[in-house]
Amino acid sequence: MTCKMKKNNIILSFIIACLFILQACEEDLPTMANYKDYSFASVDSDAGSWTPVLLSSPDNIVIADPQPTSSAAYQTELEALKQVRSSLSESQKKAIAYWTNNPTLRWNEIALELIAKYNLIPGPNEDGSYTLPNPNNPDGPPPFPFAHPPYAVRALAYMSVAQYDGLIAAWHYKYQFNRAEPSEVDPSISPDYISNNIPSYPSDGAVVAQASKEVLKAMFPLEADYLEEMANQHLNSLMWAGVNVQSDLDAGKIIGQEVASIALSRAANDNMSKAQPNKAVSDSIKASAYDRFGWQWENLESPVRPVGLTPLYSQVDMWYVPTLEEVRPIAPPGMDSPELAADIKKLVDIADNVTEEQRAIANYWQDGLGTYTPPGHWNKIAIDHLIAYGQNPIRSARTLAYLNIAMMDAGISCWDAKYYYHYPRPIQLIPNFKTIAGTPNFPSYTSGHSVFSAAGAEVLSYVFPQDAQKFREWALEAAVSRVYGGIHWTFDAEVGTTQGIQVASYTIQAAQNDGAN
Repeated sequence: MTCKMKKNNIILSFIIACLFILQACEEDLPTMANYKDYSFASVDSDAGSWTPVLLSSPDNIVIADPQPTSSAAYQTELEALKQVRSSLSESQKKAIAYWTNNPTLRWNEIALELIAKYNLIPGPNEDGSYTLPNPNNPDGPPPFPFAHPPYAVRALAYMSVAQYDGLIAAWHYKYQFNRAEPSEVDPSISPDYISNNIPSYPSDGAVVAQASKEVLKAMFPLEADYLEEMANQHLNSLMWAGVNVQSDLDAGKIIGQEVASIALSRAANDNMSKAQPNKAVSDSIKASAYDRFGWQWENLESPVRPVGLTPLYSQVDMWYVPTLEEVRPIAPPGMDSPELAADIKKLVDIADNVTEEQRAIANYWQDGLGTYTPPGHWNKIAIDHLIAYGQNPIRSARTLAYLNIAMMDAGISCWDAKYYYHYPRPIQLIPNFKTIAGTPNFPSYTSGHSVFSAAGAEVLSYVFPQDAQKFREWALEAAVSRVYGGIHWTFDAEVGTTQGIQVASYTIQAAQNDGAN
């Protein structure tokens, strides 16, 4: 084959991949929830006493005492608020409706959009080689980041934890200072959001805006201008809606900035920067697995990316699991075992006789390129239920923090198993095997979607026990979808589900003891 033909093939492959991605984006981009502000099921006036994740105490972050509402300074702020509200434009009214009185959910949805946008495999160079995204050169090519599932869940975890800890600090000061909402001080102000009688200083919306913006800017550096724009719109909308004066916002921004700095300090030192090593390290991991078990996963891509996806993700700091060994699953079946032979027969039978229902399940849970990934899928499920059950901002942040912590720990545990066992995928062991889903660029055992889904379902079952059966059924469906898709063995899914449940138990234990129940 000539160099020109090779180049044309690479370009053609890239175009086909882009068309696939565009189709996936149309199908799987998050749909912004169309909800208005709502009455909260509770206000959790004692939430300032809950145990944070990163802060040792909510008063680690210090803000100034607010001016009394009777003071000249506050009255000046109140007049400024009324002036702003006297001539709202249509775009300002849309912003008020968009951000609602629980913006924790909006920022989560923004994160999901960015994950979907950046969940693209870096394309090959003209010579068939690959250049990895580099955080020190985010413009690339290729652009940074590649928001694959381990990266996505980590971004969601840090943002959600920053929101949660920041709101614990905000609630601590809200009920310490007990400054009334502007509409209670001046009845002529009719706010655009339902009043839930939560003190206004510091602004919880400002905490969420500042913390979310700062974390997402670090995770998606090319989106800094967009995130600044969204944060400014969010902050302004709180005055446009008549719920906060400027000093409420200023105090909330201080908390959000400080808690984001603490979260990002942890992120900078959690070993994620070492998760994608060079080819020599990747090859040594592969050789070690072969020495232990006599098998190894082979990447069957063309052209082949030189390194599997994040082989050292297992070295990233976990949140609540003490050691990887405590949650490492048993070894998968050997190459000559009857268990593997039976599974090969089962997968061939499924591939030859796949039903429309099985195909639909495989496609629904695929969460591949151009989507918000499996962890994002469970965040979307969580958002729908947070709205349905009227959770307030701090309850919502708590749910999302524990959800994403559990799934991040689950992902770290899963990647440990993947590269410790280095188990081949079905297409490597079954001649001429056809899959419904695209085969990922990392070993088979255990199934990432199964582990993420089981962990996510357990946390949501803890938060919403009335829906536990539904969540767990969905997790099992997500797990078996990978078998229907032909990219995993049944034991990948079954053991992965058990693994996710086990990992999530550590997070749930922390949640049970944080004072919020």
